[in-house]
Amino acid sequence: MRRREFTKTILAGSVALSSGLTSCKNKEIPSIKSTQLPSNWVWLRPNLDWDLDQWKQSFDDIKVMGIDAVVPQVYNSHNALFDHPIVPVKDNWLERILPIAHAAGLEVHAWMWSMPLNVPALIEKHPDWFSVNRKGNPSHTHPAYVDYYKFMDPCHPEVQEFVAGNVEALAKIEDLDGVHLDYIRQPDVILAEALQPKYNIVQDKEYAQYDYPYSLRCRSAFKDIHGIDPLDLGEEVAAHNAWRQFRYDAVTNVVNNFAVPAAKKYNKKITAAVFPNWESVRQQWQQWDIDGFLPMLYHGFYNEDIHWIADQVAKNKALLKSDKPIYAGLFLGHLKPEDIETIYNEVMEKEGSGLALFAYGGLNQEFKDIMKKVLLS
Repeated sequence: MRRREFTKTILAGSVALSSGLTSCKNKEIPSIKSTQLPSNWVWLRPNLDWDLDQWKQSFDDIKVMGIDAVVPQVYNSHNALFDHPIVPVKDNWLERILPIAHAAGLEVHAWMWSMPLNVPALIEKHPDWFSVNRKGNPSHTHPAYVDYYKFMDPCHPEVQEFVAGNVEALAKIEDLDGVHLDYIRQPDVILAEALQPKYNIVQDKEYAQYDYPYSLRCRSAFKDIHGIDPLDLGEEVAAHNAWRQFRYDAVTNVVNNFAVPAAKKYNKKITAAVFPNWESVRQQWQQWDIDGFLPMLYHGFYNEDIHWIADQVAKNKALLKSDKPIYAGLFLGHLKPEDIETIYNEVMEKEGSGLALFAYGGLNQEFKDIMKKVLLS
């Protein structure tokens, strides 16, 4: 199904908004001010109660620290904070803050969730869009771990188009610098070690209820290539290399053949938040054709020390199919301010391109002072 035809299909009887993903009048494609990505980033959660003066103060504050780009969350799989043709629009926050951030000298890369979908009208209309685990349970009725883990099926053509359409809806915003993909993966078949006690589980192998995707589309496509239904492999399926690679490739296909072209159509940069334990979320991001990577190297979740962060940068840098920047994603809740200098120096020594902080709300004055010292010295 072509994208325009798909757009008409999902608009009919779903969310009552005015136009499809690609039905707007074509505009001249804007040029990017710089072909280079920023050096240091901060993820930014929305606060719709703040007025524009408060955002101006915050953006000035961010720039003074040596941060070059903000990554505001504008689509969380429930609603959009920008003008979107299909999903519910809660506020046009992105359009309001863009000029303020630019005036402060910051790039803006819009942060969107990719594979989860939590819009009730779309769930009701498209129950076939959702990923299925090895037990045969779809994620919208049996989500793993938490209720919002309603991940979509990467093998479904309409899902591929839906993700591309979300990217395109952002990329059409003329002044936006880039699109940032999050949750561009499947559910965690094995959680990071330190997170397992939170859910009172022990994952010493790949258990069926957490193992995705096993939709009929994925299984049929695999059988066409390899001559076997993965479900016929029994207990051997978790270790089956071809089936594992097929699922990596299914997510990579969504990125390289749908998300990336939708961004580049409007000459927008495209980046992604990715996992260090990428095998567990079917996310072979080293094969993606995007502009840069912000791996979430949240060492505390993996019971590692801060030196692990730079080691992960080097490890994944060596796996990239082409030389692209990697920015070490840091979880501020696991850090002391004095850790920043050590981490930054080690990351740069391992050919990282900078830092990405999660998130702005966790930056107290002590962190801000050390960031300024480290990044601007």
